[in-house]
Amino acid sequence: MDLLLSAAFVLCWSSGFIGAKLGAGSASAATILMWRFLPLVVALAAVGIARGGAAWRGLTGREAGRQVLIGVLSQSGYLATVYYAIQLGVSSGTTALIDGVQPLVAGALAGPLLRQRVAPAQWLGLVLGVTGVLVVTTADAASGTAEAWWAYLVPFLGMLSLVAATFVERRRPAPVGASVALTVHCGTSAVLFTALAACTGGMTPPADTRFWAAVALLVVPATFGGYGLYWLILRRSGVTEVNTLMFLMAPVTAVWGAVMFGEPLGPRSLLGLAITLAAVVVVHRGDRGRDGTDGTGEDGGSRGGRRADEVPATVSTG
Repeated sequence: MDLLLSAAFVLCWSSGFIGAKLGAGSASAATILMWRFLPLVVALAAVGIARGGAAWRGLTGREAGRQVLIGVLSQSGYLATVYYAIQLGVSSGTTALIDGVQPLVAGALAGPLLRQRVAPAQWLGLVLGVTGVLVVTTADAASGTAEAWWAYLVPFLGMLSLVAATFVERRRPAPVGASVALTVHCGTSAVLFTALAACTGGMTPPADTRFWAAVALLVVPATFGGYGLYWLILRRSGVTEVNTLMFLMAPVTAVWGAVMFGEPLGPRSLLGLAITLAAVVVVHRGDRGRDGTDGTGEDGGSRGGRRADEVPATVSTG
């Protein structure tokens, strides 16, 4: 069951990058994101109404403002850069890899920002991860698919936005549930992307089946499947296992993009992916060595909590 859940999670999460690539040829990023979040908000609002007011009691005015900020950083800013980078010609696999180093960056910055102990394995993993990203990025740039060299800086901005959201979220535990937080995040993104689409004249969806196929891919498997499986695996196996799976998104997306869109996947790209996966192994073994577990409790059951020095990735999908 754990293997099946992990495989489904990787595929669902990776489908977000594929959906962004699929929709890039039919509409602007603002149009795609607007029509991605409007159905989400309607569905989440219906669920919130069905659950009643009890689930929303912890959402004070101050907490609502904090969740809006987290939503702007983890969804709006992050996804805008992902989609824009893909529209500029950056391959979906490279975009996924750049965004995928977020857990390593967050783990390494946990010391100076959250005053938590950072193990040597985390610093080594960060160095290896960044090296792998640079190898893949230079290989992608050499293929000449991007419109300009600075296009590869765009997903880095998205990754940093996601890191910032992680630390805003981790400074104080949220008094509201995940479904309430997700509703606020998606509502914020829906408002921002609708306003952006209105300003750019992109509110009307194109009469293109690829557009609606992309929206369906982004709403159902990428968001509901990816987000739901994230929290399910987190409860069953712990944050280290979830963050490890996050690094599988890049190779899966790279292969998927190569098969579906003919994106370049040469020896240098494969080398960079291998280096980044090595970074995951280094960090993962370091985490096991520190607490003597493999992500489960002593009795083999699920370890639902997390150690003080573990910083999970803020949830967002491509």
